[in-house]
Amino acid sequence: MTVLDCAIVAFTLALALWGYRQGLIVGALTLGGFAVGAFLGSRLGPLVLSQGHDSPYAPLCGAIGALLMGALAAVALEGIALALRRRVVRHPFMHRADGAGGAALIGAVALGLAWMFGAVALHAPGTTQLRADVQESVILGELDHVLPPSAGVLDVLDRVDPAPSISGPATPAKRPDPKIAEDPRVVDAGGSVVRVLSTACGLGIEGSGWAVRPNLIVTNAHVIAGADDTTVTTQSGVELEATAVYYQPKDDLALLRIDSRLPTLAISSERSVGSRGAVLGYPENGPYTVTPARIGETRDTISEDSYGRGPIERTITSLGGDVRSGNSGGPLLDSSGKVVGVVFAATTGGPAGGFAVPAEEVREAIHHAAAREVDTGACTR
Repeated sequence: MTVLDCAIVAFTLALALWGYRQGLIVGALTLGGFAVGAFLGSRLGPLVLSQGHDSPYAPLCGAIGALLMGALAAVALEGIALALRRRVVRHPFMHRADGAGGAALIGAVALGLAWMFGAVALHAPGTTQLRADVQESVILGELDHVLPPSAGVLDVLDRVDPAPSISGPATPAKRPDPKIAEDPRVVDAGGSVVRVLSTACGLGIEGSGWAVRPNLIVTNAHVIAGADDTTVTTQSGVELEATAVYYQPKDDLALLRIDSRLPTLAISSERSVGSRGAVLGYPENGPYTVTPARIGETRDTISEDSYGRGPIERTITSLGGDVRSGNSGGPLLDSSGKVVGVVFAATTGGPAGGFAVPAEEVREAIHHAAAREVDTGACTR
């Protein structure tokens, strides 16, 4: 057993003891009240946002609403449940039976919470050591076999892109130009940008991608690492199955083949440091978004691969602008609407910015694309 397993055992025993003291009647009614309140709160929470359920912040507001209304409902029903228990449970044997039922119920809830924690920890960016602990946990491994696939849980919590945050070339100091989002060439590029969804180790991963050939999609390797299935969704909502035909963790690049034809984006042969740019994609698994950016310098740097292994030497293009989870794999365009890089990471500090794989690497990847499906390695940690 690992340290995390010991923590899960202690957590479960503590809650089971509390459940014994509360009893089955109080525990069941309180949990039922919390569940109903949480469901209503998750539906009502996003309504405080101007975009409602279409807002990229809807999952966060839904979670806050669920916790608040769930807690209120649980407190309201707890008083009723205590009065009912005093009326119904009078014999000592009934007290022990009610307590045992409460311990079993709350203990099961504790294990369910541990399972959900493990699913989210595996899915979250920047938690390398925690992911390793979760993957080595004996208890969480057994729960994963017994309970339903956790992808459904994460779909409720919203898919997240496990994009790395790294240090690299300095980002441009000049602020991005928001008017680039209205440039016709940038607007037209939206038809080539897709949402990339994959399931890896039972967890839902989300990123972005773009068509470099009518049936060939560019994305990041970390978006499809260890994927059991991968789909892409166009801006019009069409969902297409995708097959990996190129996978390179060193440069964090992957190519997906689809059985359809999309409009393509051209690759730029040159870039000007400090010039206007735009990041296209589906940040935070929300709607298609054009984010203004500034194109930075491209240079060789000591960094790490898509699994966080290193140090390795790789070529990186920096950019200034708001890079969010879900932008991974999306194109960095110049003002002419051509691709200068593939976004793969955000900066660790300083001005808002990120990093992209230079477009020249995409040209090289196309030449090495396989005719058949390729292995996408292990899940990212």
